[in-house]
Amino acid sequence: MIEYTLIPDSISEHLFKIQLTAQAGSLTELTITLPAWIPGSYMIRDFAKNIVEIYPTNEELVLKKIDKQSWKLCNDSNAELGIVTLEYTVFARDLSVRSAYINDEYAFCNGTSVFLCVKELQNKTHNVIIDKSRLMPWAHTITAMQPNDDSSETDNVRSFTNDCYDTLIDHPILIGKTTQQSFVVNDTTYHVIFTGTHDFDMDRICSDLVPICRHHEMLFGEMPEREYFFITLVCKNGFGGLEHRASTILQYARDGIPLVGETTTIKNEYQDFLALCSHELFHTWHVKRNKPDVMCAPDLSEEVYTPQLWIYEGITSLYDDLALARSQTISPNAYLEVLGKNITRLLRNPGRDLQSISESSFYAWNKFYKQTPSSSNHIVSYYLKGGLVALGLDIEIRRQSNEMYSLDDVMQHLYRKYGAKGIGTPDDVIAIICREELDVQLEEFIELYCSGTAELPLSEWLDEIGLAMHLRARDTNSDKGGKEASEAMANDFGAVLKDKTLGCKVSQVLKGSAASAADLQIDDHIIAINGLETNTKHLYRELNRQAVGDSVSIHLLRDARLIEKRLQVMPAAKDTCFVQINDAEKYENWLKPSFLKNA
Repeated sequence: MIEYTLIPDSISEHLFKIQLTAQAGSLTELTITLPAWIPGSYMIRDFAKNIVEIYPTNEELVLKKIDKQSWKLCNDSNAELGIVTLEYTVFARDLSVRSAYINDEYAFCNGTSVFLCVKELQNKTHNVIIDKSRLMPWAHTITAMQPNDDSSETDNVRSFTNDCYDTLIDHPILIGKTTQQSFVVNDTTYHVIFTGTHDFDMDRICSDLVPICRHHEMLFGEMPEREYFFITLVCKNGFGGLEHRASTILQYARDGIPLVGETTTIKNEYQDFLALCSHELFHTWHVKRNKPDVMCAPDLSEEVYTPQLWIYEGITSLYDDLALARSQTISPNAYLEVLGKNITRLLRNPGRDLQSISESSFYAWNKFYKQTPSSSNHIVSYYLKGGLVALGLDIEIRRQSNEMYSLDDVMQHLYRKYGAKGIGTPDDVIAIICREELDVQLEEFIELYCSGTAELPLSEWLDEIGLAMHLRARDTNSDKGGKEASEAMANDFGAVLKDKTLGCKVSQVLKGSAASAADLQIDDHIIAINGLETNTKHLYRELNRQAVGDSVSIHLLRDARLIEKRLQVMPAAKDTCFVQINDAEKYENWLKPSFLKNA
């Protein structure tokens, strides 16, 4: 057995203190290590860099460094170890869903950041004692781990049990002031927790989450957990989510959460929060149960490669917003706005012509998760394009089966055949299920749009479900699409700009644009156009006064050198999408799946 005692040790220095006790028995050495990455976030994060100090409490024991994240624990006499204890301290100041963080309001950690793994004992029982008595006696303790006793969340010391190390690190821990409320759907209690004390409209939030949870449960046929925790780290600015077996950690801006007494209209920020909850909850089935075969027992010390991430994040990215519309949490037209924005983002991503979503999945470790300012020219998102490919998959399955089947059926077979049985999926699992269970042939579709970089026939797909896709030029530099516009820019600059006290700075240059043709570069500091001091608004105003083919003078600072460039005016691309209904009956039939029609 392994036992950890987790103690918030310093708020000002952001430190956890951990004591690890292992029953090593007759073993003469132990291998101790900390993961380098956390499942669900595919980047090496080197969590061991945050270990401040580590030492055995038994004087006769020796801790020998192996590599950046591993040690050997033994004694000079090569004798049996018996019961051994390590003490170590972890620096916790990463305000994200992936690591560990302590401030005056709460202490939060993922197990991969704070719990050392004893390799020889990783399949034994792992107990956790949380002791908040010294620094945070006022705090709640929130985790989906199984408690060992009848203590309450406000008790100073609580004990939890896990059947192995992998289970342990799949249950994050929050200790702190919270705003919380619960609701029940079928046999599962869902807990909604926000860090800090707020006047959030908890009744409304819970009420809005009920139909989303019900949708996911009905799609997959069961909820494998009897308790589930939506845990949100509230901050000024921030966005993120990470799935776990019976919980999710979210990060969200406090101004995006509705307060008591506010209008019942679902504003964009709150809609995005509900979609984030929907996305991470969907992963309870589709990532935590359904998963690529290489992710069933991944080596957390190094990268684990798979071309399947588009299956897991792309399909989830379709269902997260779609579930809101299906459950009538948002209107059918509000869903079309989301769809239009997603198509706009893809059309403005030149990298879609160079990288497939299978390649995007495989190279997530060093390309998607480590993007450069020019990444949109070279890569594509397996979330974004994967979600639109998933839409196409659904439409193609319906077409080939004469509306007998849909992507819903694929998800149900996927869960029953693989996820519910703990079997990992092969790379061609979607084609296999469609061929064997639905008599639908998707090999050519997958070759074109998943393994290849063929342009998605989005207009044709949408027409199949009663929708019309329209393209226009953007109306302002901040236009994200999704809506009609009364005006449109005549010309476009082709770079992402950020206003400065003087002028504006180039943060991205798009391939094939006017800015690229004029040899502008990332970090160029534009100070004037046609001899006049400029900012982003003025630059576009001046640019749109010109005729296509004219040239304008751009003065900029590059590494403290004053440079003049001539930029030839190019017309604004029609890369901004909005979607409208042209056959309401078709759209309504597509929007409401069979498992909800009698609900």
